[in-house]
Amino acid sequence: MRTIPQAALAAAIMLSTAALSGTAVADGDPEAGEGKVAACAACHGQDGMASADTYPNLAGQSATYLKSALTAYREGNRKGGMSSVMEPQAASLSDEDIADIAAYYSQQQPDCASADDEG
Repeated sequence: MRTIPQAALAAAIMLSTAALSGTAVADGDPEAGEGKVAACAACHGQDGMASADTYPNLAGQSATYLKSALTAYREGNRKGGMSSVMEPQAASLSDEDIADIAAYYSQQQPDCASADDEG
């Protein structure tokens, strides 16, 4: 039976944890992302809190998820819902733009106080 050296196992665990972490910025620059969200902010808000219930809040979302979603919209692989709005928005974004925007919104704090209180 083969065994995995402890150092290799520890490194693999650390890398997989970082890759799956919702706080990971997915190699983007949040400061650069702040300057790239003007078009996004019209619906999703500068701080990632949507301007209407129709649009999802992006604040605090996983950067990995946001990168995946924006890339899928850009490549025309995400259909339904608001894809007819999102595809043209994402079409001109580079991989770096997507990573930066994802990093920026992932580091914003959701404003739970602004949620509807229909109790």
